[in-house]
Amino acid sequence: MTTRIDWLRGCGTALVTPFAATGDVDEPRFRALVERQIASGVPLLVPCGTTGEAATLDPQEQRRLIALTVEVARGRARVIAGVGSNATADAILVVAPYYNKPTQAGLVAHFRAVAEAVDVLPVVLYNVPGRTASNISAATTLTLARERDNIVGTKEASGDLQQIMAILRDRPPHFRVLSGDDAVTLPLIALGADGVVSVVSNEAPDLMARLTELALRGEWAAARALHYRLLPLMEANFIESNPGPAKAALAALGLLQEHYRLPLVPVQEQTRARLRAALAELGLLQGAAHVAA
Repeated sequence: MTTRIDWLRGCGTALVTPFAATGDVDEPRFRALVERQIASGVPLLVPCGTTGEAATLDPQEQRRLIALTVEVARGRARVIAGVGSNATADAILVVAPYYNKPTQAGLVAHFRAVAEAVDVLPVVLYNVPGRTASNISAATTLTLARERDNIVGTKEASGDLQQIMAILRDRPPHFRVLSGDDAVTLPLIALGADGVVSVVSNEAPDLMARLTELALRGEWAAARALHYRLLPLMEANFIESNPGPAKAALAALGLLQEHYRLPLVPVQEQTRARLRAALAELGLLQGAAHVAA
């Protein structure tokens, strides 16, 4: 039977991981960030992805963050866990292997093995060639979608609209396509995509959730107006490597301490100034609390 996950739709937030000055995960602030997302109407939570600095988390920390997300959500939002999690989440997000640059045949074999290993747990592919140095082609994505019932979607961050359109045109009915880039969420939904895994929703969850829902309802004028309001912040989030700018913005909002794990370091002052300008334009800096380091 084909795995159907009708809930894989709308705005998902790629959650940042707050750290304390000691370098440990700041669990109270993480809980607060998750609660803020849910209160703002975000239906999908994605811990331990790129934005969550998953590459610097040890397995115990990763499992703990996923468990915390599930615990705080309490069924109020779905949890799509970064790969390597236990099965407490509703689905897992599996990035293409990085560094060794597999062929398309190798990618099919890899994701097939993952899907078989987790059996019926839904698997969402994650295609981000700018980080992995390998692209999951449309043909490979469609092969996996047709072959494995529990491969249920893809987070597409290739930036290749022709490739994404090929997936949208030929995908099986159960297979969902989520934008992996905030700035192309609106056009991709217009082409048939189902939502987004968002970075900007860390800072403006209510606005990004609303933008996504407006687009999914076909209310294009309102969605377009909100898109252009959010676009300066979307762009500022990627002036430097993600999640550096997003963390700087959240610190400016008083939601976490701006600590990173190497090789990430604090953003440059010009980046910080541009972020603050974008936040101010959205009215988000009003009433922001100071967070002690």
